[in-house]
Amino acid sequence: MTSAPAPRPARPLPAVELRVPTEEDAWHWHHVFNDPQVMEFHGGAPAELSVYEELTARQRRHHAELGFCLYTLLDPADGAVIGFTGAQPWPCEWGPAGEIEIGWRLGRAYWGKGYATTAAERALDAVRTAGVQRVVAMVDARNARSIAVTRRLGMHRAETVTPPTGNRTAYCHRLDL
Repeated sequence: MTSAPAPRPARPLPAVELRVPTEEDAWHWHHVFNDPQVMEFHGGAPAELSVYEELTARQRRHHAELGFCLYTLLDPADGAVIGFTGAQPWPCEWGPAGEIEIGWRLGRAYWGKGYATTAAERALDAVRTAGVQRVVAMVDARNARSIAVTRRLGMHRAETVTPPTGNRTAYCHRLDL
């Protein structure tokens, strides 16, 4: 009789530091995300600096008004900006309009090390503290890494969404807090 393989031991998650984005973080986000692999599921091409200037300003407003935002994610070992994670109101009219979306994006050098999961767990704490009852995560159906993060967070796939561009499929994952 063959026994089931033993579960893999959970690896320790790395320490992370989150901060409300500064004006300077627009440049850092632009720099760390200036990679076609990083942007594969976010439009394909690196965004202009002005996109990140607007995004970081919006996140500062979200934090002031809502108590949470997409936070700048720092490597505590050296203070380097490695990406962002956090939550914000879903910014589109299609999909889970009116809901709070949790999300993450990391520079390529930081993939596969547990940063996204650790940072997302910390961001969920801020969302809970603000009184949010449920979050969603919209993930491109081809993005296996982010789908794995949703599973580690305890989210479940609730629906399949085709954005108005119609050129890809996304999964809407949900988590009751």
